[in-house]
Amino acid sequence: MSSLTASMCWKLETIQKDKINQIGAAIYRKPSNNQCYEQRKQNNPQMCKNDDDPNAAWNVPLQPCMHRVPVDQTQRGNKWPIRWAKRLRMPPYWLNQSQMGIYGKPAPNDFITDYEHWKQVVNKSYLTGLGISWKNVRNVMDMRAVYGGFAAALRDLQVWVLNVVNVNAPDTLPIIYERGLFGIYHDWCEGFSTYPRTYDLLHADHLFSRLKERCKLAPVMAEIDRIVRPGGKLIVRDDSISIGEVENLLKSLHWEGLHSAAKTNDDKNMTTWDFFASQIHSVN
Repeated sequence: MSSLTASMCWKLETIQKDKINQIGAAIYRKPSNNQCYEQRKQNNPQMCKNDDDPNAAWNVPLQPCMHRVPVDQTQRGNKWPIRWAKRLRMPPYWLNQSQMGIYGKPAPNDFITDYEHWKQVVNKSYLTGLGISWKNVRNVMDMRAVYGGFAAALRDLQVWVLNVVNVNAPDTLPIIYERGLFGIYHDWCEGFSTYPRTYDLLHADHLFSRLKERCKLAPVMAEIDRIVRPGGKLIVRDDSISIGEVENLLKSLHWEGLHSAAKTNDDKNMTTWDFFASQIHSVN
């Protein structure tokens, strides 16, 4: 281990043993520039080829190579993010006006608009209009997170949010991490790797209307039923047809629809329906 980390230019910061069980713990630090890489006598492990994408992260085979540290100040990873909690509401430094955002605006503007949108939805609807007892909510999942704006809007609540970036959607997971949030890639046409009854609340914004073009919704709803705790909640924002399909499937699983209301979104030129359902908590 020592020879391998040294050849990788990792610096040993400290090594100590636990006084009770004598298990050792070592802390290493990755280099912040490429100087050590360039001065190595042996190129082992070798440096990755220039055409190898360092940002590729889904279904990518492991390669015994290392990527160079970014030197361009506009590249992600060139410097540390701004401090919490400012980083939660500010676009990352590597998003620029020439990049197109998910909703059609320049990426930094798209980021801010998304954050303001979710603050309004959470404060004016989710916290007061759905009848959710948020004091009983701890584990939350945003099933289609995009920028992580929903999770950011829940900052003042004592909740933990897992942001899921769909594998067939634009890769926004780096933005979520840059905000200091948790996130993961997933394909909702497959099972989700978690224990049963893990989450108190799931949130799905325009997920099912997109998902049903790739797979049937019934297995997806069964998976939702599996990972939600008894009495858990699901908030769905989608078109009326998809909402109807979801509602019928949930009723067959003995869920209870608690709230439904139409909300017009002029920016997207469509009508979004809010649907809120609760898994019936039975003691039988």
